Amino acid sequence: MKKILFVMPALYGGGAEKSLVNLLNLIDYKKYAVDLLLFKQEGLFLTQIPKEVRLLPLTASLRYAYKIDMGMFGSLSGFKTGMLRLMGTVVCKVLYKEKAGQQRWVKCYKHCLPNLEGNYDIAVGFLEGEASYYVIDKVNAKKKILWIHNDFNEIKKNEDAKIYENYFQKADSVVSISDKCVQILKQNYPELTNKFYCLPNLTSGSLLKKLSEEFEVPEYEKNKFNILSIGRLTRQKGYDFAIDAMKILKKKYSDIHWWIIGAGELEEQLKKQVKDNELEEYITFLGLKANPYPYIRSCDLLVQPSRWEGKSVVLDEAKILAKPILATNYSTIKDQLKDKKEGLITDISPNAIAEGIAKLRENYQLYNSIQSYLDKHEYGNEREVAQYYKLLGE
Repeated sequence: MKKILFVMPALYGGGAEKSLVNLLNLIDYKKYAVDLLLFKQEGLFLTQIPKEVRLLPLTASLRYAYKIDMGMFGSLSGFKTGMLRLMGTVVCKVLYKEKAGQQRWVKCYKHCLPNLEGNYDIAVGFLEGEASYYVIDKVNAKKKILWIHNDFNEIKKNEDAKIYENYFQKADSVVSISDKCVQILKQNYPELTNKFYCLPNLTSGSLLKKLSEEFEVPEYEKNKFNILSIGRLTRQKGYDFAIDAMKILKKKYSDIHWWIIGAGELEEQLKKQVKDNELEEYITFLGLKANPYPYIRSCDLLVQPSRWEGKSVVLDEAKILAKPILATNYSTIKDQLKDKKEGLITDISPNAIAEGIAKLRENYQLYNSIQSYLDKHEYGNEREVAQYYKLLGE
């Protein structure tokens, strides 16, 4: 039986986190003994970790590298790490600005955090950044695999591509989640082409459909055209575009309501934008939802107004539930959505998003043809777990 370690910052409500939980629920535990290390043992998906997975306890050093509370004063190692986090974060923010997190690892954590105890056959850094750095620098494993869940051209705008190159060189394999994402990695690092692999996010269609019927959504109004967006409240997800699009739509329609599931650093800013544009009756933030699938099943349209994505878990889930989609034309969207068959792809702007929504709101023939196409196709891909076994080694 192979011993595998997965490393992840936490299990908040993002696509990468959901992808990992789906994988952990599909793995054959007769073949693999799985440990999971979370820098913060927090998030909606904690309850979805299978009982076969061993969640590693955090040492004081690792705990206070990512979270500061009064407990850090209970041990010398905790106090040292807590102070290192405070000082390292402040200094790196001053010197490196948006690259502070990456530089904090390279300049501080890499040299000061202890190695993880134990040995593994395979160690997986399941998210770009510190989870991957930790696997390379602090884990003893025969094989090391790193995951990139986003368009690398967007990642390198805020991080040092040379540092990533150093870590990619030390990894045995680097996985990304769509053909386009892998192509972008190869373009950036042509000398490392043989290390890059594409493995899709895993989604169980049967489980998702079952979860979607757990309850009726109390918030939706039956006489409204209910639009849904799901994702972290960050610049990447383009919710500022969504709000501006709703401002345009409001002039023409009184029966559209836009619901947003997610949390993040822009929450207050986005709520202020809604208030400033007098859209409180048209846009509602629902916060995080442990089970968002009834919301997808019951909405009229799922909209993804992102500036960039790797491969969206939410779009795969919407397709499984036969829900028409409107998505912006970010670089990887055509890997995932067939325009005018599975949904509409629009330009990345409020006007284009508003026009696309209006088109789907008014053109019943187009809307119904998209829904019919989705209904006739099977999008769950749990069988793809065989490709994961091939990479992990059976």
